[in-house]
Amino acid sequence: MRVILVANPKGGSGKTTLSTNLAGYLAAQGQRVALLDLDRQKSATQWLAMRDGALPAIALMREGQKADSDWLVIDSPAGLHGKSLERALKLAHKVAVPIAPSLFDIRASQDFLAALHAEKAVRKGHAFVGVVGMRVDPRTRAGVTLEQFMAQQDLPVLAHLRNTQHYVNAAFEGKSLFDLPHHIAERDVEQWQDLIAWLDR
Repeated sequence: MRVILVANPKGGSGKTTLSTNLAGYLAAQGQRVALLDLDRQKSATQWLAMRDGALPAIALMREGQKADSDWLVIDSPAGLHGKSLERALKLAHKVAVPIAPSLFDIRASQDFLAALHAEKAVRKGHAFVGVVGMRVDPRTRAGVTLEQFMAQQDLPVLAHLRNTQHYVNAAFEGKSLFDLPHHIAERDVEQWQDLIAWLDR
């Protein structure tokens, strides 16, 4: 089983949106997918509860439970650090760090990315870390600032996902971007191509 950890210590960075859409993509590819929701708000759990049984299946995994799946996506809690972060990194094959374009998100992420670099699992190459820009409008000052910050990081920038209601509307129905009709989600799916290629490496 391959494990994707979605992590950023700041709340509202887009962890659950990224987690549910990663799970949705993998399920749409015919993979057996489990989702572990460690966030206190349990938004990913609520999303799964709304998911239609006719859609590609995603199993809800409880903490401490063993998953019989090809992939496990972990929606981590805000404030993940120290021993909890170290344990999570030991499990992870991939670590996706969503960052929203605000001064507070950028500063919080800067310290977190430094902490990731310091962890043994990352230094030894066991966990491969990539950054995902969330709700990015490159025309705004915040968007430009995020672009500049991400360019300075010694980590791959996997995607810049635009601010669109497609993610919001899909979530209301327990869907991911990859469950929407192609003509609706085509532009957004294009933004995922480098991220998808990273998963397959």
